[in-house]
Amino acid sequence: MSFLEVLAIAAAGVLAGAINTLVGSGTLITFPVLLAFGYAPVAANVANSVGLVPGAVSGAIGYRRELAGQTRRALRLGVCSLLGGAAGAVLLLVLPGSTFKAVVPVCIVIALVMTVTQPRLKRWLSSREIELESSAAMLVPVLVFATGVYGGYFGAAQGILLLAVLGVGLAQDLQRSNALKNVLVGTADGVAAIYFAFAVHVHWAAALIVALGAIAGAQLGARYGRRLPPQALRGLIVVVGLAAIAHLLSS
Repeated sequence: MSFLEVLAIAAAGVLAGAINTLVGSGTLITFPVLLAFGYAPVAANVANSVGLVPGAVSGAIGYRRELAGQTRRALRLGVCSLLGGAAGAVLLLVLPGSTFKAVVPVCIVIALVMTVTQPRLKRWLSSREIELESSAAMLVPVLVFATGVYGGYFGAAQGILLLAVLGVGLAQDLQRSNALKNVLVGTADGVAAIYFAFAVHVHWAAALIVALGAIAGAQLGARYGRRLPPQALRGLIVVVGLAAIAHLLSS
């Protein structure tokens, strides 16, 4: 592995870690970089998935203040992410890559619409005296499981999908939902990484470089991301989501 390759993968890891902590879709940075250096698509996806797990853990630690009081919720929804991530990892090795790629842009569009209209949706529910936590008690876990499946399979924009679900389904501010999102993403990606470690060959050198960069990037994202007002964070989600759609449609 050349010095240029190490530097490029590490830089991609830093950017991916920061973006994943703030929004999601960091995979759209690291995955193409690995492909550019000659890694096969599945091998690149596996190395990327394994490498970004430490970044998710780092991001969750960085947002620990916003996680206060969410332990039971994180454990409950974490089980859904764990089961979904495991299912998605298995699907990656048995289904053709085109299966999910066709519906991914649609999923992201739905997530962006939910994100943009989130304040209005909450006001509408509140005006009709619909309690978010109780009404979404069954729906949110199901949707978290579904995003976990997608995360274990590929992962790009998993964070955006989760933020849309948590933002509308939970009665709390967007920064607290973002903190919870980091835990759930790390859970889904973590169980997928464990499965990959035993089921397929992992390019550990590339995964380690991505991991080191992602850890540093996640801390940067957490440090500055919590300072963003809800409107700015929502705007960032939309920009990254649109970039993800453009990338997926053009690739």
